Amino acid sequence: MNLLVDTSVWSLALRRNQEVAAPEVDFLRKALTGGETICMAAIILQELLQGFSGAKDQAQIIERFQALRLLVPSVETHVAAAQLRNTCRRAGVQLGTIDALLAQLCIEHDLLLLTTDRDFSYAAKHVPLRLAAV
Repeated sequence: MNLLVDTSVWSLALRRNQEVAAPEVDFLRKALTGGETICMAAIILQELLQGFSGAKDQAQIIERFQALRLLVPSVETHVAAAQLRNTCRRAGVQLGTIDALLAQLCIEHDLLLLTTDRDFSYAAKHVPLRLAAV
């Protein structure tokens, strides 16, 4: 199984002050310990780092995420993401620009998306996006 993990799940998993009981976090932990391929998009790393103000925390996150497979979107990926977003909008689904890009990366690389964001489940009804079954 190959996964792209959305910022929503990473931010829950990286909380230090509290234990998070979310099925998505459990799924992520099992995938990490089970040797699954977990991919990263740089925009997800950027979103995560914006939530951590300490330089030490940011450095630890950067170091940990270097072990993940980095997906680099091409111009064609961005064009396809815009088309995907337009398809969703015509179907009445509001999907943000970054979310459309992540969805397109999943489609192009045959990845499951692990997320807590319900907008993706609505989008998946109209585009060939596959979500991790949690």
